[in-house]
Amino acid sequence: MLAGLSACAVQAPPPTPPRAQPAPAPTPVVAQVRPTSQESAALRSYLMQVQNAQLSQGLLRIDGGGPDTPYSADMLARNFEQVVFYNEYAQALQGRGGTSPLRRWKDPIRVGMIFGAAVTPSQQAQDTANVRSYARRLGDITGHPISSSGTPNFTVIFADEDDRNAALDQAADRMAGISRGSLDALRDLPRETYCAVAAYAAGSDPNTYTAAVAVIRAENPGLLRLSCIHEEMAQGLGLANDSRDARPSIFNDDDEFALLTNHDEHLLQMLYDPRLSPGMSAAQAAPITRIIARELMGGAL
Repeated sequence: MLAGLSACAVQAPPPTPPRAQPAPAPTPVVAQVRPTSQESAALRSYLMQVQNAQLSQGLLRIDGGGPDTPYSADMLARNFEQVVFYNEYAQALQGRGGTSPLRRWKDPIRVGMIFGAAVTPSQQAQDTANVRSYARRLGDITGHPISSSGTPNFTVIFADEDDRNAALDQAADRMAGISRGSLDALRDLPRETYCAVAAYAAGSDPNTYTAAVAVIRAENPGLLRLSCIHEEMAQGLGLANDSRDARPSIFNDDDEFALLTNHDEHLLQMLYDPRLSPGMSAAQAAPITRIIARELMGGAL
């Protein structure tokens, strides 16, 4: 503007009448987000360090595996047995569980979400998009109806340390067949547990799931958060255990893979194959799962 001024004198223009001042722009409405507590802030820092350390070690892969992670039909059938017919925990997220019959859903799954007060609107939008997209993918893989509409029977909670109990109470009040007390195992998560899921069979068949609740720490950073969505929602369908031998897979405690792999898609296809049924034991299912695994891998039967 200074460069455009002239040094010569000019006649001043006649005064103009004053104009009405424009009305001030409305103040944007900002959603109220609860400040983070010191405990939650410390956990957020810890989980960021965990993610960075894992990435620096080549973990949390998102490539789904490759030439370095081959597996055969026999390996797939073996991994299916370990992941489906054993429980990851005995009770209250403590200890290793024992053998279990095959469990899965019969009725359509309706996924809903609950967010703690510390989750920002932008993060809620991202989490919602991720959950809904993944729910559609799981439905395509399994052939089982999975949607994000209607009254939820599978609730995914994103809450920090301060909001988790209230969010769990809210989930119990919304969902049939679940009481507040039945969610106690998800209330006091160990620091090393980034997320968890519990599935319930409240109907006449104890091996047919009717409800599930997944809890994902809101303190999780981006990739850990997405990996929790992938693992807990898939486990809530009936892949209840982790196996050290499963590879490439998110159902392995080594955290090598962050997102559902092609191997894991095969496990889900096997789980919801109509030739298998809830209540089957590992011994009863074994001859069938070997056939299904070879079909999926394109091998001789």
